Amino acid sequence: MTTSDGEQEVEARNLRFEGDMLYVELSDGRQIGLPFTKITWLDWLARATSEQRASWSIEPYGYAIWWDELDDGFELVHALSIHSLPQKQMRQPIRSIA
Repeated sequence: MTTSDGEQEVEARNLRFEGDMLYVELSDGRQIGLPFTKITWLDWLARATSEQRASWSIEPYGYAIWWDELDDGFELVHALSIHSLPQKQMRQPIRSIA
């Protein structure tokens, strides 16, 4: 796939899960790791079973990854964004004032 200015775009080629990490292998040899249990826009993936997570497909030209059974997915551009990914808020323990 090429952009309008002739640049070659990177494509998703494969993915794997290791613990709470999702690794996406790219067409240029890079791998990106996403801590899917900590990223708000991947909550649906964190709630899925390991069997559901294992049933994915790469969309044509590698622009996105899709899970039919979960009826959800994400475009690679979001995983490659230079902007900070939204993180889940960690609950702080309530401290009593004595």
